[in-house]
Amino acid sequence: MAALGWLFFNVLFVDFVDPASASEYIAGMILLGVAPCTAMVFVWSQMTKGDANYTLVQVSVNDVIMVFAFAPITAFLLGVSDIQVPWQTLLLSVSLYVILPLVAGVMVRAYLMRSGEQSMASFLQRVKPWSVVGLLGTVVLLFGFQANTIIEQPTTILLIAIPLLIQTYGIFAIAYWLAKKLNLPHNIAAPASMIGTSNFFELAVAVAISLFGLHSGAALATVVGVLVEVPVMLSLVYFANQTRHWFPAPAS
Repeated sequence: MAALGWLFFNVLFVDFVDPASASEYIAGMILLGVAPCTAMVFVWSQMTKGDANYTLVQVSVNDVIMVFAFAPITAFLLGVSDIQVPWQTLLLSVSLYVILPLVAGVMVRAYLMRSGEQSMASFLQRVKPWSVVGLLGTVVLLFGFQANTIIEQPTTILLIAIPLLIQTYGIFAIAYWLAKKLNLPHNIAAPASMIGTSNFFELAVAVAISLFGLHSGAALATVVGVLVEVPVMLSLVYFANQTRHWFPAPAS
């Protein structure tokens, strides 16, 4: 994503975007690319009948990456792009949006499991609708804050969307092709390709706003990422389901 951002906004689109805005757009795209998916991949996996246990392991690995590698990788890639950011803000963002929810989840689970698995299942059933409401509310607020820019600058939105689309479809194509070459079953190949393609856009947006401001180009780029991701991922779900016959059946 960093390479695509640099190529498009420092070379191909250099006549259409001023240098300051270009740097912020690149920063926003880097934040999207560095944040691996830890939530929506469950949805994409379910829609492609992916292996639930495999998907859970993938998400667990991504959580570990987020905790230990998000801040240094982000600082490195932004630094390579001549964008200096304070380490304190990056570490605080990881603590607030990754570590704190993770610790809270572990504590709540440990408390509920004292009463047995039924208590845990009942709690999840009650909380599940609110998690959907929270996600939709986040998306609505993001688009609400950037509504004027989205409406008034459709060309800018298109320019940002182009490298994001190339990155998304490109990663999926590489992963799906490798999965086919490795002769993996479809219920592994589909979620493996989906998780590499999807992003933890909530974290990317939060960090962009913390570092560059609510109405910055970086924040706009991450919001465009949200705008692009859902329809693109749905198209990939459709493609994966239509090509199920390319892969061997899962072992019984």
